[in-house]
Amino acid sequence: MATLNVSMPDAMRAWIDAQVEAGEYANASDYIRDLIRHNQRERDALRLALIEGEKSGASNRSVLDIARQTKRRLKRAQV
Repeated sequence: MATLNVSMPDAMRAWIDAQVEAGEYANASDYIRDLIRHNQRERDALRLALIEGEKSGASNRSVLDIARQTKRRLKRAQV
């Protein structure tokens, strides 16, 4: 397994230490690996969503129409 030394502000290190102390992770390396795995999954999901959107074809709605519809959906979700 490779080793990587990373410099970070004290506040970030304190955050990592708190996650380890809370029992969420075995050590700082475990926490960082989990962050990387999460980021990889997010990027894969985004890539797949972009491909799906591209395959779906052109929309006849304007950007303004899409934004308005999204705002309405968000308002309904908050209620």
